[in-house]
Amino acid sequence: MIRWAPYAFVRLTLALAAGILTYLYVGEALPPMLWPLVGLVLIFMALQTWANRQLAPVFTDAAGLLAVLCVYTAGLALTQYATESRAATHFGRLPGTVEFYSAVVDDYVAPRPTTYATTLRISAVRIGGRWHAAEGSVRVTVMRRSAGAAPRYGDVWLVRGAPQPARSPLNPGEFDYRRYLGYHQIFHQQFIGADQYRLLGFQPPSYVKALSLRTARTLDGVFRHYVKSPREYALASALVLGLKDDVDQETKQAYANTGTTHIMAVSGLQVGLLLTVFMWVLTRFFGATRGFRYWSAAVGLVVIWGYAFVTGASASVLRAATMFTFVIMGRAFNRQSNMYNTLAVAAFVLLCYNPYLLADVGFQLSFLAVLSIVYLQPRIAKWVDFKDLAASRLRSWQSQAVQRSWKWAGWVADWVWQAVALSLAAQVATFPLGLYYFHQFPLSFLLSNLVAVPISSLAVVVGVGLLAIKGLVAAIQLVMPAAAFLDWLPRTVAWLFERTIWLFNEYIFWIGRQLPNALITGIHLTPAQTGLLFAVILALLAFLALHRLPWLGVACALLAMFTGSRVWAERQLGKEAQFIVYNVPHRSVCGFWQGSVSQIVTPDSLPLSGAGRAYHIEPGLVEHQMQQVAYQAGWHDTAVPATCATDGLVLTVWHGLRVAFVSGRVEGARQPYPVDVVVLRRNARVRPEELAVLFGHTATVVLDSSCKFWYAAKQTVALQEAGLQVYDVAKSGAFTRKVRD
Repeated sequence: MIRWAPYAFVRLTLALAAGILTYLYVGEALPPMLWPLVGLVLIFMALQTWANRQLAPVFTDAAGLLAVLCVYTAGLALTQYATESRAATHFGRLPGTVEFYSAVVDDYVAPRPTTYATTLRISAVRIGGRWHAAEGSVRVTVMRRSAGAAPRYGDVWLVRGAPQPARSPLNPGEFDYRRYLGYHQIFHQQFIGADQYRLLGFQPPSYVKALSLRTARTLDGVFRHYVKSPREYALASALVLGLKDDVDQETKQAYANTGTTHIMAVSGLQVGLLLTVFMWVLTRFFGATRGFRYWSAAVGLVVIWGYAFVTGASASVLRAATMFTFVIMGRAFNRQSNMYNTLAVAAFVLLCYNPYLLADVGFQLSFLAVLSIVYLQPRIAKWVDFKDLAASRLRSWQSQAVQRSWKWAGWVADWVWQAVALSLAAQVATFPLGLYYFHQFPLSFLLSNLVAVPISSLAVVVGVGLLAIKGLVAAIQLVMPAAAFLDWLPRTVAWLFERTIWLFNEYIFWIGRQLPNALITGIHLTPAQTGLLFAVILALLAFLALHRLPWLGVACALLAMFTGSRVWAERQLGKEAQFIVYNVPHRSVCGFWQGSVSQIVTPDSLPLSGAGRAYHIEPGLVEHQMQQVAYQAGWHDTAVPATCATDGLVLTVWHGLRVAFVSGRVEGARQPYPVDVVVLRRNARVRPEELAVLFGHTATVVLDSSCKFWYAAKQTVALQEAGLQVYDVAKSGAFTRKVRD
């Protein structure tokens, strides 16, 4: 039995999270939940008053269960209220087409080679020539202007054109960007040309955040000035300030392959490290002073929130700062004995502020990792006591040097083991989410983190020191211009900082080169399977804690269910054969799936880029657990029979499905070719009547992504008027046709 009394807030947080999770899955079908919540609260108050008078355990227990139900309903109501698309003033609910709208840049502006990406917060829209007050957010991609400054947080724009609803995934298994935006209360997107918007002024929604972002950019300029190597500068800015704009794709992939991507994001690791360093210094020099526990807590709060401010107040660092705020306050008031309640309070407050944080990957990983470390790390560390082992080797007849060597060896081994225990503890709770979200698991995570975390921690401390020293020198130079010679101080620290970053980076790449096969990829888990994995872990932890055999039986049964679901899924997928015309911008790409074997063909004979594969093709292959995948540029050497009937016409027959690929005129075709699917490529110059005569009236005509927008719109109308079935891949997403032999 779980004794809930010491974990009151854990119980309430679980109930709140359950309510939020329920809304995320079935929220659209629910009526307004405010009045049911009010009714339940009134019933609870009456029942609690009665229980206090009667002093009967049955009434007290009933009141407790009703309190949990109230919190569960509050989770539903909070999430419902936080869903902006339900508001009557949301611009997506207003009748008519938006002609213009006024909005403010409400997010960090991400620079790209030819565009900027950011979020606009709408304040007014013009519909039918009249302006209306409105609300809502739009995720925009803005073309870079040939001249002029980049957009910035707080810019007020007048934009021409109507935002479009966020699009669902356009290819099998593709990342659901619409759902991701929805969790951030963004339900529309728009591509804005350089001439579609005008800057009206500057009025940031939060002047504090505007100053924070400006401060982060100023500090980034310090790194850019002193760290000369482009690769080391990019990683330094990501490691200390959380700005990853200049980190190249090769570096990102190397960190992903070794399980150290979390180091590049300013979050709990950096915040906790800075807090630990400052608290160690304070304890070392001022630990015996009066009221140390309280004033050191105040200093700790200033440190973590100051760091959150200078790093741009990103969501991840604010979440970490909030978590450590409750930890600091708990310790200051001598409540550190129950860390679970402290973490539950932090999660409860964050979820009340924004219920959709529950769907945030960073939120899930952060709290699961901390909970697992708090519970498991001490238990794993107890498996081996290297200090005792070293002490057992000490003998009275040994020299002082030998005895000191044994003591130092025991201390070092114990430090390494503590780090190993921490890394293992964090992985136990987070690896199911890693499999679910990222479809991979790095076997080298232990070796990578064992060295990378200490080096990166040193780099963070040195980087913050560089910023502090540069600020001090700059202040002195303002008062004493002749003190320019002091610039050697930040330059010296910057040299050490760059060398540390270089060492850190080289180690990660070295691990990747030495262990090229240590990354397990292509893993796909359903939400149910992920839940089963978590259930297996909890059952095993219960068995280890309680030493009761039934818990091991439960774990085995759950593992059998997990394995059975995997086997059943593979068996079902093994029976499927599909033909797919992918939605890859400006390209012709088709796929032939049979069981776990897949042929990806680009009829234009040009190979796909790595980004095109990773984003548009591979997620579907992972979801369907493809074991053998071949990419072919053109029809030569493919396993799919293909015949070039005329110039610009290719015919294939695959598992009985007849497909014609048309990229030019078909006037040279000498006989009819009855087919099931006709794929028009590269704005093929054909008329509907020609297609009907040559391929039959029952064929589905597919316009692939290589066709221009104007061509697809024109052909769709003409083909529909001719009585043919039409499918526009660029508009509706990938075309799929299941094949039966």
